[in-house]
Amino acid sequence: MRIRTTAATAALLLAALTACGGGDDSGSETKASEAAPSQSVDCTDQTMDQAEWMKHCADEASQEEDAGAQSTGLKFGETYTWPDGLKVTVTEAKVFTDFNEDLLESPEPGSTDFRVTLKVDNGSKEPVALDDLSLIVEGATNGGEAAFTIFENGSQPLEGRLAPGVSASKNADQVLETKYGKKIVVTVQRNSDDFSLDFPEFSGEITG
Repeated sequence: MRIRTTAATAALLLAALTACGGGDDSGSETKASEAAPSQSVDCTDQTMDQAEWMKHCADEASQEEDAGAQSTGLKFGETYTWPDGLKVTVTEAKVFTDFNEDLLESPEPGSTDFRVTLKVDNGSKEPVALDDLSLIVEGATNGGEAAFTIFENGSQPLEGRLAPGVSASKNADQVLETKYGKKIVVTVQRNSDDFSLDFPEFSGEITG
């Protein structure tokens, strides 16, 4: 026989159970509060206690650091971070057409003229010499290496210094024979006394 429990019967059973428990529910409240999920924490809060930061933010920071340390297999738009905090992102490679005729600039027959744009963000504590950075651009389909050049209009070369906490958009002009296609790999080299530094590689396609 199936027993049906009415709302009144359920209320009586609940009252009886409460009475058996002595009316002291402080323990259950404590357990509930302990089981409750922790609230979201702002890991950028500079006033946060170190113990709290280690509890809530250390794993996330470690994951971001591991992702930033990847130096190969990067795509255009992804970011590489060197150990000192300097970050670089190859944002795009685009066919260049804005030639300065007064300087006798013109397309090179049988070649693709293009401009690589990159973002540099100095997250270190010291100024960074931008001319310590340079690019190697290679065809990613059937070989070939691009030659470095400079087009006047819109040129923002890797020159000067970048202060701590400052980011800048820079570019480098290249020429690649058309037979090598438009898929490329851009390697960002960094001149440093630390010979263990990696040179990140970014793959993408010349657009336009």
